[in-house]
Amino acid sequence: MKVIDSIVTQAAGIAAIRRDIHAHPELCFKEVRTADVVAQKLTEWGIPMHRGMGTTGIVGIIKNGTSERAVGLRADMDALPMQEFNTFAHASQNAGKMHACGHDGHTAMLLAAAQHFAKNRNFDGTVYVIFQPAEEGGGGAREMIKDGLFEKFPMEAVFGMHNWPGTDVGKFAVSAGPVMASSNEFKITIHGKGSHAGLPYMGIDPVPIACQMVLGLQSIISRNKKPVEAGVLSVTMIHAGEATNVVPDSCELQGTVRTFSYEVLDLIETRMKQVAEHTCAAHEATCTFEFVRNYPPTINSAAEAEFARRVMQDIVGADNVIEQEPTMGAEDFAYMLQAKPGAYCFIANGDGTHREMGHGAGPCMLHNPSYDFNDDLIPLGATYWVRLAEDWLGTPRAGAGA
Repeated sequence: MKVIDSIVTQAAGIAAIRRDIHAHPELCFKEVRTADVVAQKLTEWGIPMHRGMGTTGIVGIIKNGTSERAVGLRADMDALPMQEFNTFAHASQNAGKMHACGHDGHTAMLLAAAQHFAKNRNFDGTVYVIFQPAEEGGGGAREMIKDGLFEKFPMEAVFGMHNWPGTDVGKFAVSAGPVMASSNEFKITIHGKGSHAGLPYMGIDPVPIACQMVLGLQSIISRNKKPVEAGVLSVTMIHAGEATNVVPDSCELQGTVRTFSYEVLDLIETRMKQVAEHTCAAHEATCTFEFVRNYPPTINSAAEAEFARRVMQDIVGADNVIEQEPTMGAEDFAYMLQAKPGAYCFIANGDGTHREMGHGAGPCMLHNPSYDFNDDLIPLGATYWVRLAEDWLGTPRAGAGA
């Protein structure tokens, strides 16, 4: 493993920053203290920056030489609205908030790279280090783009990275094409006619209609979508009624749809509306259908994914760079990949044995109250960022595939 020695030397200091951020988690668009920590370190290292992009986002600007070429490296900063079960020294001090997805570690790895760049500018061009707010549902990437991220800081490509528990430390995963799904929400309100529960013939009961609708919606996945195309439709909430002896007027279904392509998403949304309306019509009821498209699918550019793979292989060896299995989780880095070529990769976080005494009883998985980022990743992740930027800016643009 070819980790940069100077980054290893500074890793303990960066890990302390990571643990401080972990102990003070902030939710989407509220990352004021976290942004202050990032800005303080960038200032200390002599890196100019632009603050307030996408509300609390920061872009550090690291220039060298005369080339106008530039590349962007992105880390997210926000935490999740959940209670931490860990009791070790750096556990969350903010009730109901937790860095359960490792964004504290993502910020730390990019800070470690920025610290190295400040002293070792072995490139000709510009590296933009992007510290993004509000990945967890707020669409912070979209908001930074709206604020002119790519106009104010023109770059050829942008790259992102996420830790991935369950795989041995020292491995990376990257692939071309879809790697994370689109995230979409729906709400279907069935409008029936209330009555006494002992006299159901005098009303229109929305509950059995809802039951039939749930089964009908699943037939979209099994019978309308091609089997080789990925798609998930999950009804996760059913709300109806207030008393055992009353047939309610309405019943509400809510859930999520995940796909890797807009074609499948269009099909599912269209068929969902038809199934909902026709199921209701068959029972003399009506419905209100709402479908909200949130994050688009995260789709890696082929040339940039291959470029990232070569960088990883130089650091950890070809055997430790694996294919990135697509996941139905969603990621708002997708917005950046819609605007620029780039690649989003995974860095293995291990099996959880890195946690100190005082961790919770659950597994060290993402969005789990017993999760903690593995500080052993900081030198490796930062080395990847450094080598990626150096190699990108040192490679002729046509050869890099930008």
